[in-house]
Amino acid sequence: MSLNIRFLGGASTVTGSKYCVEHDGKRLLVDCGLFQGFKQLRLRNWNPLPLPASNVDAVILTHAHLDHSGYVPLLVREGFSGRIHATSGTRDLCNILLPDSGHIQEEDANFANRHGFSKHVPALPLYTKLDAKNCISHFHTEQWGQWFEPIKGWKAQFSSAGHILGASSLLLDVAGKRILFSGDLGRPDDSLMNPPADPPQADTVLIESTYGDRSHPLDNLNAELAVALKRVAARGGVAVVPVFAVGRAQAVLHSIAQLKAQGDIPHGLPVFLDSPMAIHTTALFDKHMGEHRLSAAEVQAMDHVATMVETPEQSKALIKHHGPMVILAASGMATGGRVLHHLANYVGDHRNMVVLTGYQSPGTRGATLASGSPTIRMHGKDLNVKAEIVQLSSASAHADANQLLAWLKKMPKPPSQVYVVHGEGAAADTLRQRIERELQIRAVVPEHDAVWPG
Repeated sequence: MSLNIRFLGGASTVTGSKYCVEHDGKRLLVDCGLFQGFKQLRLRNWNPLPLPASNVDAVILTHAHLDHSGYVPLLVREGFSGRIHATSGTRDLCNILLPDSGHIQEEDANFANRHGFSKHVPALPLYTKLDAKNCISHFHTEQWGQWFEPIKGWKAQFSSAGHILGASSLLLDVAGKRILFSGDLGRPDDSLMNPPADPPQADTVLIESTYGDRSHPLDNLNAELAVALKRVAARGGVAVVPVFAVGRAQAVLHSIAQLKAQGDIPHGLPVFLDSPMAIHTTALFDKHMGEHRLSAAEVQAMDHVATMVETPEQSKALIKHHGPMVILAASGMATGGRVLHHLANYVGDHRNMVVLTGYQSPGTRGATLASGSPTIRMHGKDLNVKAEIVQLSSASAHADANQLLAWLKKMPKPPSQVYVVHGEGAAADTLRQRIERELQIRAVVPEHDAVWPG
């Protein structure tokens, strides 16, 4: 039988990554992510998969970010009974991220029901914290660089992708063909993570394209952050920093620790990390020392530079503190979680600041803020935006277009086919054109639910 790839997510969009590899009646799902951003994308999360969950034989996750792993609890609840293969770092992070995702969805549904702004009565979570905890028993950890069999006769191997703890590229060997999934590739010059490993030889490559139409500026994260935080501190304001709990939260904490040590921002400027998920993730940097650039002393400094805010009561009590101060809270694109309450409290005051630290998917509140919109909609209300909006240009954890091409060039021989995935339309198509023009490799941007040969 033929070998096919079905693009169930992460196709012509930067979210919801799900790639179903089918051969000889067997199905392997590479990544199992949530759709985020525009409502028409988020609604896909509520639609049944085009194939029954019970018909999926195995799952492999390239990394733990929710747009790659966040659908797993639902897949298991709907009948998936196989193994979920991942690196140790990805499993550790999913053990934090997925229950937190279920908890946030339950909290958001309860809040909507209490305040009556949902169009659905009652508002329901996509899945619960218990659903997420139940799926963790399906995880099976694999070692870097060692072959494993997700399905009998199918071989797979992880190599480092940088980006975040546990993030991997995946080489799949099936039916005499080699398919390489880039996963989300980190930057060679990332302040936290080691650079991605060189790609192995493959016949077909699926390459991400988050930044496929741009290059990162040469700005330094410390320099950018120092200027912003000194400015907001001088006027006695509050800096609300929506952060991705995995990766960007730690990069910002590391930067703040360095800036305080060097005297580049006031040593006494209070910093709060209001995200249990980010707090627990920060602790994992001790466990996975070989995967990142930080020394033990730097990990300790990162861990102690902020006051850790664990409980909802502690989070609510922050409103009693007066500026200047810095509040880091998830989520990074302001799609949910505690950061929404901080934005509601502080976005209407011109002394305050919102610091955006990473890619903002179209349709998210983060993208609305980055666009300069005078209002932002939260909890069923339109709030006036008077706070200063700062978007850091040097905080991305994704490789840019030149770095993606450089990674692809390092393959021993050019692949015969490249699928450009996990990017918005313009970014994906720009990278496709560059791959065809500069590398002379056939490249395609698949549509959602398209089926292409492996």
